[in-house]
Amino acid sequence: MLRKILVVGAGKSTSYLLDYLLEKAESEKLHVTIGDLHPEHISDTVKNHPHCTVVTLDIFQEDQRHQAIQNAEIVISMLPARFHIKVAQDCLKYGKHLVTASYVSDELLKLDQQVKDKGLVFMNEIGLDPGVDHMSAMQVIDRIRNKGGKLLLFESFCGGLVAPESDTNLWNYKFTWNPRNVVVAGQGGTAKFIQEGTYKYIPYHKLFRRTEFMNIEGYGKFEAYANRDSLKYREVYGLNDVLTLYRGTMRRVGFSKAWNMFVQLGMTDDSYTIEDSEGMSYREFVNLFLPYSPTDTVELKLRLYLKIDQDDIMWDKLLELNLFDSSKTIPLKNATPAEILQHILEDSWTLGNEDKDMIVMYHKFGYEIDGVKKQIDSNMVVLGENRTHTAMAKTVGLPVAMATLLILNKKITTPGVQIPINKEVYEPILDELTEYGINFKEHDVCYLGYNPDSIAG
Repeated sequence: MLRKILVVGAGKSTSYLLDYLLEKAESEKLHVTIGDLHPEHISDTVKNHPHCTVVTLDIFQEDQRHQAIQNAEIVISMLPARFHIKVAQDCLKYGKHLVTASYVSDELLKLDQQVKDKGLVFMNEIGLDPGVDHMSAMQVIDRIRNKGGKLLLFESFCGGLVAPESDTNLWNYKFTWNPRNVVVAGQGGTAKFIQEGTYKYIPYHKLFRRTEFMNIEGYGKFEAYANRDSLKYREVYGLNDVLTLYRGTMRRVGFSKAWNMFVQLGMTDDSYTIEDSEGMSYREFVNLFLPYSPTDTVELKLRLYLKIDQDDIMWDKLLELNLFDSSKTIPLKNATPAEILQHILEDSWTLGNEDKDMIVMYHKFGYEIDGVKKQIDSNMVVLGENRTHTAMAKTVGLPVAMATLLILNKKITTPGVQIPINKEVYEPILDELTEYGINFKEHDVCYLGYNPDSIAG
């Protein structure tokens, strides 16, 4: 008898997830049902697989949702995070396991005891970041502790970037994930972390001028800006006494300084709408944020406002985006500045059909053992194949698929609403990921502790 898996949502991150499950379908006796609002976008290869059924599924239609979930043994929700709760409540009601790649919400966490009472596994944060970061970090942290070491420092960085051979613009960046998340990154709160026992805070308007730098052998130099709340995993990782805890987002060097121009202009603001935005030219949009002048051009006003010269690389980066083009117009009605900026950037930063993306993850572990301070640096680089089979889809989708099969096969049995920080989860998944070229290289380095020169601005 076939074991039934329901995948809700078949967006950009599901290509490897579906490939993995369908490749295992015969040997593992699986049938995969894919429920999506737009099933016409799913490839014929997937649709025509003998162990796959594709259905139209609107999660706001209760009857459709209930029927689909009732017919499955385990549900994978690849919906936007805010919609997981609807699926989770139904999984609880009908006694089905659940897997998501998203951060655990407070709403979902409230279901924990009920999920445990029913003996169900609700596995979350099992994608890339969050996901692979948790598992790879906990594997090293547990190893250090098992040897009697005490953690002093933990820093973790991750970035979705463009592969070197597809890096064809001055920003050294293209969208490999949801563009909106890039445009509004860092908003909604002050970034906070702890450095050598001292709490540090970076407000949004300074976030992209406080960057840490790192080198990865074979791939060169990168920078990272702080994530909003590095401290949220202090208790989860058991690092309550750690002196330094910092998590950040990686970019190529120079990106953050250039992005800061948009922040200072106000173009990343998502809190209000612009009247009559539809039909507005890119040039007119830029001019909205600049002082009035009866004589000065938009270009001159912007250079004066941002204090950049005409021969500055920052100016070339702005020109490359066609920001001053009068012929290019915005098709969005009453859009926020952030929505308009996203549209403009998608013009230039969308992956081409043969473009490849790149995932980079970098951890630093500082610890003390037998009175000696040591440090391990660990990094992972994964390259995509093309626009569909991206490194992002690979590193998000494969851990989700592997966790799903491990739960079905009763290899992961601890019940409750959880994230992948326990050995029964991270050990088999990290082992299997190496078969797909997702693995970490570790280096023992001299313990540096807090390096004041590594934080710019």
